[in-house]
Amino acid sequence: MSVSFPRIPALALAVAVLVSACTPLKGHQGYVIDPDLVNAIQPGIDNRDSVLQTLGHPTLSGEFTNDTWYYISRNTRNLGFNNPKPSQQATIIVRFQPDGTVKSVDRTDESLIASVEPYGKTTPTLGRKDGFFQDLFGNIGTVGAPGTTGGTGGQ
Repeated sequence: MSVSFPRIPALALAVAVLVSACTPLKGHQGYVIDPDLVNAIQPGIDNRDSVLQTLGHPTLSGEFTNDTWYYISRNTRNLGFNNPKPSQQATIIVRFQPDGTVKSVDRTDESLIASVEPYGKTTPTLGRKDGFFQDLFGNIGTVGAPGTTGGTGGQ
């Protein structure tokens, strides 16, 4: 006795699997912004400690000074195996005065997202362009030369 596999349920299963691959995937990265908490920060009244207690630790702070804190939130979406694309981004920028009180609270959106496209497989540099043989034999004679590391160089 042979058992035949029903074709309609198999076809329906195949269609369901293909359609589910086209379902958009949504993701969230970074800080979860609560508008009530952000609106509670008052310039001239709050300080670093009160902002830290209200909003928590910033996503980023200033590179050379601690006068600016950034709280970054990003929502992404993608289909299947494509790279995620930002659908919404918000950044809360809290600037402090030298005495530690809040100077300003600014908000930005996804209009400031910059797209950086790589240029081929190499990074363009300024200066000389070495060929294969220059890369291979370029250090001959420079080992131990004055002004370089790694040798006695004129001592």
